[in-house]
Amino acid sequence: MKKFKNEGQLLKKSLVLAQAYGVQRGFGSFPPGASEKDKVEASYRMLVADKRITPLPPQKETGPEMRHRLVLWLTKQLPEDHPLLET
Repeated sequence: MKKFKNEGQLLKKSLVLAQAYGVQRGFGSFPPGASEKDKVEASYRMLVADKRITPLPPQKETGPEMRHRLVLWLTKQLPEDHPLLET
């Protein structure tokens, strides 16, 4: 699994973009008290259902793996010279 220096910031940005994508699709936004774990899982499942990201094998659908998959999805959306993409 490729690690990114700014993985925490990339995850936060991916959750914001996934929520914006979900709102465009007609889903509501996350409730104010939603945990990061719930946001990650909901975002991951929505993007998999829409075929925006490749699903993980069922035995690897863990929190860290889903977070990493969201980060990878975001890195493909950002320009190559973006400051958050330092490895």
